[in-house]
Amino acid sequence: MKDLINNGKLLLLLCLSLGLAPFFPEPHIWGKIKWITGGAIGMQPKDWFDVILHGFPFVLLIRFLILKIGKSRSQ
Repeated sequence: MKDLINNGKLLLLLCLSLGLAPFFPEPHIWGKIKWITGGAIGMQPKDWFDVILHGFPFVLLIRFLILKIGKSRSQ
């Protein structure tokens, strides 16, 4: 499991597929972020779950990048 979470190529693939799907008319997560920044009026629990589901690959990718940068600086 640890190998999957620390695989940069897999994380990038997850971000481009699950993170952005559906792609048209705009990436799904982008629409949810705009909705939240607009005050999240009318958001239901399923919408918040949707934000977590589509946003989690990006959280993992950011974590991966932070660990890689920290590792390279400590060497």
